[in-house]
Amino acid sequence: MTPPAGRKSVLVFRELPADQLNRLQQAHEVVIADPRKGADAFFAALPGVHGMIGSSFTIDAALLDRAPQLEVISSVSVGVDNYPLAALHSRGITLCHTPGVLDETVADTVFALLMATSRRVVELSVLVREGRWTRNIGEDLFGVDVHGKTLGLLGFGRIGQAVARRAALGFGMPVLYHSRRPVDLARHAPELQGRAAHAPLDELLVRSDFVVAMLPLSESTRGMVDAGVFARMKPGAVFINGGRGATVNEEALLAALNHGTLRAAGLDVFQTEPLPTDSALRLHPRVTPLPHIGSATFETRHAMAELATTNLLRALAGLQPPAVFDTAAL
Repeated sequence: MTPPAGRKSVLVFRELPADQLNRLQQAHEVVIADPRKGADAFFAALPGVHGMIGSSFTIDAALLDRAPQLEVISSVSVGVDNYPLAALHSRGITLCHTPGVLDETVADTVFALLMATSRRVVELSVLVREGRWTRNIGEDLFGVDVHGKTLGLLGFGRIGQAVARRAALGFGMPVLYHSRRPVDLARHAPELQGRAAHAPLDELLVRSDFVVAMLPLSESTRGMVDAGVFARMKPGAVFINGGRGATVNEEALLAALNHGTLRAAGLDVFQTEPLPTDSALRLHPRVTPLPHIGSATFETRHAMAELATTNLLRALAGLQPPAVFDTAAL
């Protein structure tokens, strides 16, 4: 069905807050069809859609072939792993995402995971809950200090810098970071001048007590944290991944935990999500796992939906959205 003049067809493929859904319905004809709950309605809507909004569903080139009128996809996420960038670019389809609004919340989660892992918070809480706390704990259950230790960041974008602020300003931690090029701290993060320094990867691994991966996923970062990286880490280091699961070789991580010098790992992301029940990471005594909750607060998820809705409305109106992803960049 062709929408009335001035109104276009929008496919919502992930639940939106009521106020943001209302914004879309005021301007366009909206079809709500979550393919995870039933694929028929979703695929039936594709031939007529001009815009799509949602997240956590893989869209490939074959799917784009079924949506010949598609102008824009607005993802309620920062990462764009689920989208065929080259195909979108070749078809002239705009891809929008939601950077910025979740930086501080994800950094909170990453630092909470670092603290919980180093002090064995989850493990010791279970000890109490299960009635196994019958005496003062001994050295076998001690954690390690965080304050004053060296933090090494793999990736130093907005979220990495937010983690660095918490570490350097809140816990007195010297910060090393490794990225494709040094960041102009005077311009982008003046509060970190004298507290954070760019370092070659090998130097960062040797010196860091905590190594935190905040890497985006690309062909150059896929599997980047491998056996060689773990082998070069400082003995007794703690590893945290708050970036993308596929940047880490999980078999190499398990080997480092079981046979190497890695003390522990805290993981909010995994190669396969949800984490398979047969994964050795699920019940590993040195792993603190979380179910990808980096941005999972009421305030932040609403802010992400609001930005994604604005992106979509502006794109369909022929205006510049506030957060377009450059599909030619990777």
